[in-house]
Formats: sequence, structure tokens, C-alpha cells
Amino acid sequence: MKRIGFIGLGTMGKPMAANLIQKGFMVTVYNRTAEKADELVRLGAEAALTPAEVARSSDVLITMLSNDAALLETFYSEQGILSGIHPALTVIDSSTVSPQTSQKLAEELAAHFVDFLDAPVSGTVTAAEAGTLTFMVGGSKEVFDEHQHLFLELGSKALYLGPSGSGSYAKLANNTMVGINLVGLAEGLTIATKAGINPAQFLEIVRSGGANSKQVELKGDKILDRDFSNQFSLKLMLKDLLLAQELTSKLQLPTPLLQTATGLFQMGLSKGLGDEDLSSVIQCYEDWMGQQVVRPSEPVIVKEKPASPLSGRERRRNTRVKLDISLKLSIYQWEQEGSFSGQNIDGTLFDLSESGLQITSAAPLAPDMFIVIHFPQEAELPPITARVIRIETDGRNFRYGCMLSGLPPYVRIKLEQYVADHIEYAL
Repeated sequence: MKRIGFIGLGTMGKPMAANLIQKGFMVTVYNRTAEKADELVRLGAEAALTPAEVARSSDVLITMLSNDAALLETFYSEQGILSGIHPALTVIDSSTVSPQTSQKLAEELAAHFVDFLDAPVSGTVTAAEAGTLTFMVGGSKEVFDEHQHLFLELGSKALYLGPSGSGSYAKLANNTMVGINLVGLAEGLTIATKAGINPAQFLEIVRSGGANSKQVELKGDKILDRDFSNQFSLKLMLKDLLLAQELTSKLQLPTPLLQTATGLFQMGLSKGLGDEDLSSVIQCYEDWMGQQVVRPSEPVIVKEKPASPLSGRERRRNTRVKLDISLKLSIYQWEQEGSFSGQNIDGTLFDLSESGLQITSAAPLAPDMFIVIHFPQEAELPPITARVIRIETDGRNFRYGCMLSGLPPYVRIKLEQYVADHIEYAL
């Protein structure tokens, strides 16, 4: 029986390695946080001190790491995998990374007579524990055939898709659909809840018809039960969507639904939800409508929506009093995995509406761009994230309609009161 090495003992990697141990394989494990290997050692694994040591002691080495940077560091660092490879070794990478990274590693290892398969998985931690994952595999068909039995020890299906990078291409397309489906579930539940419909009953309707999906089955009850324990984290979902955006940009392929889903998960990350399950993105919608999507313990009573505290907004329009609140706007642009660039510009608050702000500035911005708005210190308001959804210009200045993103109700009230105070002062 082949000796197996396993590097990356996170949410998915640890149960995958445990399955191999329980099925009688000799397994050597490594994780940057060494304590994560303790339980596997008790099951019978050997723990290595470096990735190179794992490679030297293995016939097949499986990696399951969080992103491109972590994977490349594990290969190229001092005492990394490349320091321990040998011609009889096969490397199987089950991480979700860019196709370019998969192709780079395939070429690097081929130069050392080492086989490489990119083999990301479809399935949650439950599927990893049960051994029912689906592998999507790129690389040599001959190498795939030789190791298909190993895939079927860890999962219920393994599909060969083509040359190196094919598995990674398929995984990004797959996770694009996962993100879009989850946002669709969140949006549908929000509409129903806001309309006064029992969300648990609504979920029954969804499950019985054409709106049903794997995300409904996996995440519907988690949302209603406020269970955001991590099966697949929001920050990893966002990472995959950003990789998919990078891919579709290179393919010059318009993907409006991907762009929208990415924006929602970026809002979730800005709310501090990165380490929670991706279903926690529902909390962005909850902030907008001012109530939770939760399984009711008693019949739902629809209450009349209270009047907005900002009655001064209508007064300002009637008297044509101009708001003149100076703002600083931070503009960020994603460049590559883990890397952002940004700049600060001046702006002025022109108007406040129920769903957003109008801001004037001499600086040109683009539709769908995310900005962070900084109010004067006297406002005692935190930075507020918004998305540019409308642009008007008089030839010299721009007026931007900005939709607020994930704004907590108490911040909304404080913002309205601050603007109302300025209106009273101007009157």
C-alpha cells in the first residue's frame, strides 16, 4: 500500500486525512499550526516537522491549503515540498487556487520527474467526514487512472477534466455558482421575511419547487436557526469569487451575477463575518431591513413600519437648504490575492435617502465601485462602506448615488440624527 503524505489540516483537510488513516493507509501529516495534527497522531498518523520531510517519506502527497500564497509558500519555502521531492512521488493538490498556480506547479514538478494533479473538491466538511466528496481533476490522464482508487477512498466520484489547470478552472466555475445560489437564497428569505411571511414556511415552499438548490438544503436551516458555525467560511468564499473574477477578466467574459455576489461577500467581510460560515452573508440583508431572518417561535405579526426620524429631509427639500458636509472618501482596488491599492479623495454630502447617500466630488469614480466614507470627527460615526450605483455630472463635478453596505441600525440612526442637526442649523 502506498505511503500517503497530507499537508493542510484545516476544515476539509483534517477529516480527509482521518479517512485515509481509518482505511489503513500509512499517513504522514504536516500543518503549520502543529497542534492540529495531534488528533490524527492519536489515530495513527506520523507527524512531520517540515513539508520537505512529508515529501521524502511519501509515495503520494496531498495538499489542501487555503489559497495560492499558502500553497506556493509550502512548495518554495526553505524546507518546503520542493526540498524533499523524489522521482517516484505524485503530488495531488486539492486546494482551490488559480489555474495559473496549478499549471506553474505542474511544470515545476515535471522538471523534477514528479507527477502533479490539480484535484479540488466539491462538498462540505460533512462530505469530507463521510468520504463522499467529488474530485475534479486536471493533469495527465495516465496519472489520474493510476490514482483513481485513492480518490474513491476519499470521495464518491472523481472526474478527469483535461490537462493541468482543468480542475482549478472547474472549481472556480463551480464556486461561482455556489456564491450566487447562496445570495439568491438570502435575498429570497429576506423578501419573504420583510413581507411578513414565516421564513420556515417559505423555506418549505422553496424546497418543493424549482427554486430548490443544494445551498437551500445545506444552509436554509442554518440561517433560520442562527447557526453560522463554519462549514465553509465567508472569507474563503470571497477568495474564490475574487479568483473567478480574475479568471473571467482574462477571458474577457462579462459576469454580472458573479460581480454582484462578490460585492455581497465583500460587505460581509467588512462586517467582521470572515471566519463565520458563508451563510452569515444574510446578516447584510438583515441590517438593511432592520430585522433578523429567524425561525419564529410564534405566529409572525406584521407591524406598521415606524416613521423615519429624518423628517428634516423633506423639510430641506421644501426649503431648498443645501447640505454642505465635507467628507473623505477612501477608494480601494483589488490587485491580486491578498493585495489592495487605494487612495483618498475629497467629497461633500449632498443628500441622504432611505437606501443611501448622494455625494458630490470632483474626482471621477466608476459604477459598482466600493468606497469607504469618512465623516468629520464631530459626527462620531465609524467609516461607512457604500457602492456607487448612479453617476451624474454637470461637466465639472460629479454627483454619485451610493448604496450603503451592511449598515447597522444604530449607525443609521446616528447618521440620520447628524444630518438632521445640520438641517436644523441651516434653517
